Formats: sequence, structure tokens, C-alpha cells
Amino acid sequence: MTPTISTLGPATSALVVEGGAMRGIFAAGVLDQFMQAEYYPFDFAMGVSAGATNLASYVTRQQGRSHKIITEYATQRDFFNPLRAIRGGDLTDVDWLWNYAHDQLPLKTQLLSSSLPFYAVVSRVRDGEPRYLRVTPNNVHALMVASCALPFAFRKPVVIEDVRYVDGGVSDSIPVRKAWEMGARDITVVLSRPWGYHKKEAPAAEELTLAQRMMQRAVKRMFGDDAGIWQTMHDRAADYNRALEFIENPQLGCRINVIAPPDDFAVSRLTMNDGKLQAGYEMGVVAAEQFLKQGAVQAA
Repeated sequence: MTPTISTLGPATSALVVEGGAMRGIFAAGVLDQFMQAEYYPFDFAMGVSAGATNLASYVTRQQGRSHKIITEYATQRDFFNPLRAIRGGDLTDVDWLWNYAHDQLPLKTQLLSSSLPFYAVVSRVRDGEPRYLRVTPNNVHALMVASCALPFAFRKPVVIEDVRYVDGGVSDSIPVRKAWEMGARDITVVLSRPWGYHKKEAPAAEELTLAQRMMQRAVKRMFGDDAGIWQTMHDRAADYNRALEFIENPQLGCRINVIAPPDDFAVSRLTMNDGKLQAGYEMGVVAAEQFLKQGAVQAA
């Protein structure tokens, strides 16, 4: 496994894609339009959860693949099954979804060695820290499942080289600050919520509600008393908002372009409605078209 890296050297450009489960349909539209326009100006890309799986299709230039996965495969009971969850199983079986999609629409994994460098964000269970791992033909399947393994929704342990990981969005939902640390000074961020959205932050530890204390105990039962993931989960909203603050007020010398769904984007994390999903996808296509036109005007 490639370790976390700190920099890529000279100033570079990066593409960062947020996750959000079914909300990833917006990014699927954006990236399909990028592919349609042969738009690959980035030095590296970084994705979280559904953002990572969307990028897998983008960097291997498989237009339409993510759209089909989200609208046709992710809406099946094999993936989303509340009754299975009540019985102690997975609410969302991301392992089934990734592998079934690969069987039906094989990812061109050989291109991962020669295409745009691509990093997936995962969260290390023992300390709650984010890891930014380079996706390769050898680790892509395990990394995609790990980056999407939302605690409680997916119960099976995801272990890579003796380290247990969960959904990257738990520790770094929008890794724009990491992209900056890696040398990016021109960053394009694809969000999965309308611009202006902020998460409600959790209270201090001594002010936990009953529900939060119950959640804390549930985390310990699932991951063990020595796991540090609980604190990361508790602080997730604050970290998410800090990422948005970085986007709103980038470091000197850094330009950040934002592509976000419009205010009437009606897709939630577990939306299964075909009409809403297709509308969300088309919103992504339109947003990308507008972004590319603006870039052409600026270049002129």
C-alpha cells in the first residue's frame, strides 16, 4: 500500500470530489461531462466514498459507468435493504455493489497505472485519522469498498494490510486542505450539497445528549474500547465546516473553483427515486457545461 504523501513538489492542480452515497449522482453528471469534453487538466485527483468511486470511472475514462451504477445497481435490494439491517445485517452492502458493478461493467484497472494519479480517502479505525492512499490496479477494489464503508450501515470489517478502515467521509469529507498540503494551488472541488450548506456541530463531550452517549457505546461495541474513531465521528461536522471555510477563504496564491448542486437538488444520501436521481445527474451535466464555458471565457 502506498503511504500517505505530503507533497507532489511544484505547484499543481487538483480535482477533489466529495462523497455522499446517492448524492454522488451529481458528481457522476459532472465527471461524465468532463469526459465528454476530454477535460483532464489536473495533476492529481482525490475522492471520498462515492466521490472516490466516481473518480475511478473518470480516471479510467469510462463515461456513463457511474450513472448506471447509481441509478440501476445501487437502487437494488441487494445494496439497500432496511429489513436486512433490522435483522443485524448491512443497510448498504457496498462490497456487493462495488463487485457486482465490476462484474457487469468491468473497471479498466490497467489504466490506473498510467492515468491521472488518484487518491482515495479512508478513515483508520484505531485512531480516527484520515489516510490518503494512491489507488492502483492492485488495491483499487479494497480501497473503494473501504472508502464507502459507512459505520453501522456496512458492518463487515474492511481490513487492508492488517489495518481496519471505514468510510473516508468520517475523517475528511472534503479533502481540499490535504490537496493544498500536497502542492495544489489550483483546486476544483465537486460538492454533493448546494453551496452554502453547513453541518450542525456536535456539543462538547461533557454535553453529550442521551442519543449521542448511546451512539458512543455502540461505536465501542462495534470497534472496541481502544478504537479512536468515536471522537472523529463526534467532530465530523466541525471538520466538515472547516473544510468549507478553507474553500471560502483559500490560502494566498491558491485558487479554488467550486461545482455544487443547485438549491433544488432533491437527492439525499439514500434516495432511490429514479426521477430524482436522473434530475440530479442532469444538474451535474449542466453545472459542468457552465463551468467549462466559464473556463473557456477566462482562457480567452
